[in-house]
Amino acid sequence: MKYSLSLAALAAVAVAAPTETLDSREPTRLNARAACASAVTLAPGSNPFSGRTLHANSFYASEVAKAVDAITDSSLKTKAAAVGKVGSFLWLDTIARAPLAKTILSETPCGEIAGLVIYDLPGRDCAAKASNGELPAGAIARYKAEYIDPIVSYIKAAPNVAIALVIEPDSLPNLVTNANLTTCQNSAQGYKDGVAYALKQLNLPNVAMYIDAGHGGWLGWDANLQPGADMLTSVWKSAGSPKQVFGVATNVAGWNAFSKSPGEFSSASDAKYNKCQDEKTYVETFCPLITKNGMACHAIVDTGRNAVQGLRAAWGDWCNVIGAGFGVRPTTSTSSSLTDAFVWVKPGGESDGTSDSSATRYDSFCGKSDAFKPSPEAGQWNQAYFEQLLKNAVPSF
Repeated sequence: MKYSLSLAALAAVAVAAPTETLDSREPTRLNARAACASAVTLAPGSNPFSGRTLHANSFYASEVAKAVDAITDSSLKTKAAAVGKVGSFLWLDTIARAPLAKTILSETPCGEIAGLVIYDLPGRDCAAKASNGELPAGAIARYKAEYIDPIVSYIKAAPNVAIALVIEPDSLPNLVTNANLTTCQNSAQGYKDGVAYALKQLNLPNVAMYIDAGHGGWLGWDANLQPGADMLTSVWKSAGSPKQVFGVATNVAGWNAFSKSPGEFSSASDAKYNKCQDEKTYVETFCPLITKNGMACHAIVDTGRNAVQGLRAAWGDWCNVIGAGFGVRPTTSTSSSLTDAFVWVKPGGESDGTSDSSATRYDSFCGKSDAFKPSPEAGQWNQAYFEQLLKNAVPSF
């Protein structure tokens, strides 16, 4: 059936990595507050965000502070300053950026939870060009020794800090829907081995891991739900069924509404093949398939840029969507017993990919009519886009 791959593949989000090298700017130091007095234990089956605030990391706060300086409108300037106080995840998207984890963990006080994204698999983002990684397919030894192992050491050195990890956005979903691509075929074993290694090594008492599960417009297709669940749980089992995997992360760097009826693409000709028209439906449809295979499944959902719907020409359009706005701030008030929290995973203001068609990493999705132009390389700051997100925020700042 054509919907099992072709349409679903079009819906695959290419997650834009933050900056590809260490930023020379010193992150803005937040006021130092005390870490917990004793070791933190995040009990499997609990909600690790309950009673904790997602940490507003100094790296994103620094980016926002520079954006504030560039704004002349006093009213917008005040609103922009508030964005830097919102909790968000930090992307560890290169070997060189991995040490930033130490900074974030050292500044996260008791009562908060640090958010980190593990994102540097060999052959990363095999179905898109905009956020290809530094490690070629097959470089699994480097991934383990130079990337995962140092991050594990940083976390082991901070046992009194609560930590939430999003594990390798796009990787396993790509193996479900884009298995026909040579790039994904070449990366497949490395993805499975790399994710399994990360899950096993990061299985620490103060860590809650959420494996990336795409979004409702990707693995939510009828033909992709069970294969998606099987893919995630098979890798989890190969890691030894680590107990600190709390479930899945959805809508990472995405645009889907959490709850919307009728759904944004419910009138599309192929909508009858996808009942997961919003992320709430997706989570509540996908998670039972995961738990049936033995893995725990609660979700965290990225609401960082999903405030405005009806902007995309097609569900698969993922790059710097015109008219988008900051969404609901991080909270555990989700109206879904299977959703632990709404979080900001994608740092709003960092580009999804360049609109320069002559660039090596140019992806055609970043040249579509609903993609913001001009836009810089993935992860680089786009001031005009940040201001758009701010102006269109729901709720407003």
